Amino acid sequence: MKNVKWVFVAYSLGAILSMFMIGIAVGVKSFLLAFAAILALVLIMGNGFKMKKKYREQGLL
Repeated sequence: MKNVKWVFVAYSLGAILSMFMIGIAVGVKSFLLAFAAILALVLIMGNGFKMKKKYREQGLL
């Protein structure tokens, strides 16, 4: 637990929640909720990968 980067844990949990929301949106047949969940997933994962690149360039990973 010493080398855990908690910011990446938060990003991964946000991405998982977005994936759950896509499933819920399909279940309730809500196009708007599905679109919002997909958009959130893309934004969260994109920011996570961008931060990972930044950490790698700074030698923190």
